[in-house]
Amino acid sequence: MEQNAFHLQMRLDHVGIITIDVPGEKMNTLKAEFAAQIAAIIGEARRNKQLAGLVLISGKSDNFIAGADISMIDRCQTAQEAEALARQGQEVMASIAALPFPVVAAIHGACLGGGLELALACDARICSLDDKTRLGLPEVQLGLLPGSGGTQRLPRLIGVQQALPLMLTGKTLRAKQARKLGVVDDVVPQAILLETAIARVKQGKSNHRILPMRDRLLQGPLARQALFALAKRQTESKTHGNYPAAKRIIDVVRIGLEQGSRAGHDAEAQAFSELAMSPQSAALRSLFFASTALKKERGGEAEARVIQRVGVLGGGLMGGGIASVSAINAGLPVRIKDINLAGVNHALQTSWELLSNKVKRRHLSAAQRDQQMARITGGTDYQGFSQRDLVIEAVFEDLALKQQMVSEVEEHCLPHTIFASNTSSLPIAHIAANAQRPENVIGLHYFSPVDKMPLVEVIPHAATSEYTLASTVALARKQGKTAIVVADKPGFYVNRILAPYINEAMRCLLEGEPIDHIDRALVKFGFPVGPIQLLDEVGIDVGSKIIPILQQAYGERFAAPDAFDVVLKEGRKGRKNGKGFYLYGTDRRQKKPDTSIYTLLKVKAAAKLDETQIAERCVMMMLNEAVRCLDEQVIRLPRDGDIGAVFGIGFPPFLGGPFRYLDQLGAAHVLNTLNRLKQQYGERFTPCEALEKAAQQQQKFYISL
Repeated sequence: MEQNAFHLQMRLDHVGIITIDVPGEKMNTLKAEFAAQIAAIIGEARRNKQLAGLVLISGKSDNFIAGADISMIDRCQTAQEAEALARQGQEVMASIAALPFPVVAAIHGACLGGGLELALACDARICSLDDKTRLGLPEVQLGLLPGSGGTQRLPRLIGVQQALPLMLTGKTLRAKQARKLGVVDDVVPQAILLETAIARVKQGKSNHRILPMRDRLLQGPLARQALFALAKRQTESKTHGNYPAAKRIIDVVRIGLEQGSRAGHDAEAQAFSELAMSPQSAALRSLFFASTALKKERGGEAEARVIQRVGVLGGGLMGGGIASVSAINAGLPVRIKDINLAGVNHALQTSWELLSNKVKRRHLSAAQRDQQMARITGGTDYQGFSQRDLVIEAVFEDLALKQQMVSEVEEHCLPHTIFASNTSSLPIAHIAANAQRPENVIGLHYFSPVDKMPLVEVIPHAATSEYTLASTVALARKQGKTAIVVADKPGFYVNRILAPYINEAMRCLLEGEPIDHIDRALVKFGFPVGPIQLLDEVGIDVGSKIIPILQQAYGERFAAPDAFDVVLKEGRKGRKNGKGFYLYGTDRRQKKPDTSIYTLLKVKAAAKLDETQIAERCVMMMLNEAVRCLDEQVIRLPRDGDIGAVFGIGFPPFLGGPFRYLDQLGAAHVLNTLNRLKQQYGERFTPCEALEKAAQQQQKFYISL
């Protein structure tokens, strides 16, 4: 028998408290079966003639309602089923909004998606000041739109100009931001949240919030027309038509304002049903499920040791970022060692700037910043390292130096101390070759900038213990990272599939394709930045170190185009030294190619290929290498390959990752495309055996799509 998630308790002062507590789950999520439970409770409340009003509050310690149950949407087989789901949600919210007495949402923790739609159906919203409290409508990030009335209620509450960006970006609001925008009516300490909500109920039904004059002016037809036209232009320039949910949100909001609430709700349900069936939403939902599953995996069979103290070797860009996520996200004391104090100070400055930005945005107080900074210390020797459970090495990509670091850590740290190398290309087995305790050595490859990039690759070598693997994965998760476990082979996974993609872009450049034309082609395809701009951001010198290792291991298909050497010889390293393929002046918004590159490379720049041809060449190289990685068990599952590509290098999320995209195109189609490109451009496009086999046997990489 289904246990109730909604419980009504009547107080002596005739205020009813509805507690939302989904049994057996950490998070409250809305499920279709709850509609009957909510209807029963509302019916019970309506029958109580003395009822002054209702308060909705969560029974969970750290969340209100985190949204709808995504698997419920995923189970819909037809657009009709999805539309019925949306209409059911709309009816539930409408029944709450129509109650004759005041209903107040008392919000603590995550109030997202359907959770916020439920709160918007209430007469008032009070939320806690706690840092865990977040409000938002993030459905667009799953290729959907709010389907339970959210597209209609939010614009009427706070105005179209404020509501559209929230729905189009999926941005979440902190408590004070939500109050400033008018999403919530009051913000109070959690200790008096329920008490404040009860007091609000006793004030009776209040008049609807009056929009500010600016928003009322935008209700006029001409102003509204201009606003929606601008929103469409901006959305198209950002999404390039790859995310249909954004356009549908704009259309549905407009219908509601111009034709009335009923027409708006009908359009919302219709759009929700079509988007739920779209390949973009299916791909984005698959990434959601994949990252959720990865968060639950330990990486190995053994129990993880709780890491209590972390050491970082090297205070450069990566070391500073690693120290920062260890101290700020994981809340652990961190000791940095560098060969000079300037390096230590650089690492400390990284954390100070990140925390100071939070103070500036009022996410932290100055006292909280100082408290978090106190977790990070540093020096030029191993003082303070004797009790570190895990040491992360982020020194130069030099094998002898990294081996020396292993030796020194074994000398100065505990017998159980894990040595994790943040290497981007060197085999972990080589780094551990002279170790006394090779079982403690593992790779932990972060991506730059560390504070923003969500992925880490965890790389055990043959002798790494299960305990070391599980403990390292647990730490990465505590740092806020999504961890994929990959094999100890040159380039690991992400850099191995990235290298042929960037190499191909460089070959297009050597053929005379303009820099910005190449980058625009891949941005239109769906990458956040183009391959040449990415090379500038990562560092041309960094890329040049990885390529020879890959070429030595895997052959000529990884051979670097001549452009690398020519550009490097002129001292161009990219953004880091202000000299690369792009110009680095004062205006960061306008990225302009450095046209002197064409003279340097002895090419005459002129667009000969169209954007789809350029994107096809670069992407097909990546897909072919991803299949090789799966075949060689560099990655354990297609799922890990998709997460690695999307979270590590920005492979278009709406395609779901290389393997989802391969399944969407079909292995036979990809095989034929590679063979055609091989005839046109050479042997590097030769399809791998695993892809040929998948095409012959009509296999999909995911068993079900």
